[in-house]
Amino acid sequence: MHIEFLRFSPDEVEPLVDFLTEEEWPYHAGTQDRETVRRRAAEGLYGSDETRTFWVLADGERAGLVKLHDLTDDTPMFDLRIRQAWRGRGIGTKAVAWLTGYLFTELPDIMRIEGTTRQDNHAMRAIFRKSGYAKESHYREAWPSPDGTRHDSIGYAILRRDWLSGTVTPPDWQDEHGIPDR
Repeated sequence: MHIEFLRFSPDEVEPLVDFLTEEEWPYHAGTQDRETVRRRAAEGLYGSDETRTFWVLADGERAGLVKLHDLTDDTPMFDLRIRQAWRGRGIGTKAVAWLTGYLFTELPDIMRIEGTTRQDNHAMRAIFRKSGYAKESHYREAWPSPDGTRHDSIGYAILRRDWLSGTVTPPDWQDEHGIPDR
């Protein structure tokens, strides 16, 4: 399978609308209707100094979407969506490897890249680990679902120095030892 990443163009709003509204996205907060996507595209939420969006093409077909945001910060974040028909084929892992290299190469001032997912999104959590990202946060019941269920939100990040060296530096989860309770 041949994977490519093609920058979103403002003349591709209708394919973007179709992509985001004709598919179920169980691990993404909120639902999007066609007009909301059009409005957000017109407001620059898919392309600006702050945001860049790329189609993930698998054998020429729009199989996914990568949205990079907070690009003027030293810690950008990303949103990754893979269409149901293409899930489980390694596209997510390739997309995270690509976006990590892209961000660290294209934006030399960034120090780290962050991503967040729901606790029950085991596929994305595995991709983070395979891609050299370390778990850095666990927010209990922080991710509401449309049905009212609240899920834990899990944050991962990769440091530039870890990406360059091919290592993973985990956070010091034991740092509260010796700190007196108040």
